[in-house]
Amino acid sequence: MARIVFHLPAQFGFSTELQVYISHVNHGGHLDNAQLLSLVSEARVRFFRSLGYSEGDVGGLGTVVGDMLAQYKSEAFHGETLRVQMTPQDFNRYGFDLVFCMTEVSQGREVARGKTGIVFIDRTLRKPAPIPESVRQQLLQRAAPQQ
Repeated sequence: MARIVFHLPAQFGFSTELQVYISHVNHGGHLDNAQLLSLVSEARVRFFRSLGYSEGDVGGLGTVVGDMLAQYKSEAFHGETLRVQMTPQDFNRYGFDLVFCMTEVSQGREVARGKTGIVFIDRTLRKPAPIPESVRQQLLQRAAPQQ
């Protein structure tokens, strides 16, 4: 099977720190893959909060995850603090990719990288909706410069 190759942007527009709790660790003694997604989800909620929104109301629209890509770089262990950096990129009419890089704080060891496809939805119609222009402008301010 071919391996995923995913390149990170040079800069990120948002950063938050999360603790690895014992409930995040699997029988192998390291961060469980499903719990990695949970930590990325928490970081995503904090990203939207930093813009003044809840995940359920971003400029009057809801958001859903359309897809997710994760590439593991090293293990993470109970008690470690992880820094999750995020930046929006690859905008389309209905959403964008929220790129992330997760590193262990004390050593700077990269744990994982990837992206989450964010889709804006009209909750009443239960259909994708265009990104509100005011939200797009806020996201562009946090976006990584094009290389």
